Amino acid sequence: MSPFMVRTAQGLAARGVSCATFNFGYIERGKRVPDPAPVLEARWREAIAAASTAWPGLPLFIGGKSMGGRIASHVAAQGAGGIAGLVFLGYPLHPPGKPQQRRDEHLPRIEEPMLFVQGTRDGFGTAEEIRALLPRLRRATLHEVAGGDHSFKVSGKGAPTPDDILAGVLDAVARWIAGLPRQG
Repeated sequence: MSPFMVRTAQGLAARGVSCATFNFGYIERGKRVPDPAPVLEARWREAIAAASTAWPGLPLFIGGKSMGGRIASHVAAQGAGGIAGLVFLGYPLHPPGKPQQRRDEHLPRIEEPMLFVQGTRDGFGTAEEIRALLPRLRRATLHEVAGGDHSFKVSGKGAPTPDDILAGVLDAVARWIAGLPRQG
């Protein structure tokens, strides 16, 4: 299990947002190279079904860090039901150094609200690049991590600690979720 995602889930739970985490199959098999997108998407669908069964009636938000969030976005764009919103922690808009290889064609098809948490120095897509994308999306919000890279690390004298940065990110996510109108 990703230590970052475990800390994120624990931090959100402390803020009143119940969380579940899972591993993709290639991680469980000890592989470094991700499975093909359809296999990753199937794992997300399994997780959505499991969460919907375990916690019926609770609003379900999906997302994740980098590729996990991107694959969640694919599933949402394909019309997976029962999703209340998506949270992207460092959305990989393009490979580092290759801004022309965009990974956003499917995002305008997502009907649910989306929160992008993006560092201003993220090599996979800066907060500015995400901001430029927002007008094409139905219901999207951006939370910037000033000076943050893809892992939200901020360097330099007087930079906030990783714990402080994560706390700010989790506060923003919890506020965003709480501020959404409830369906039902």
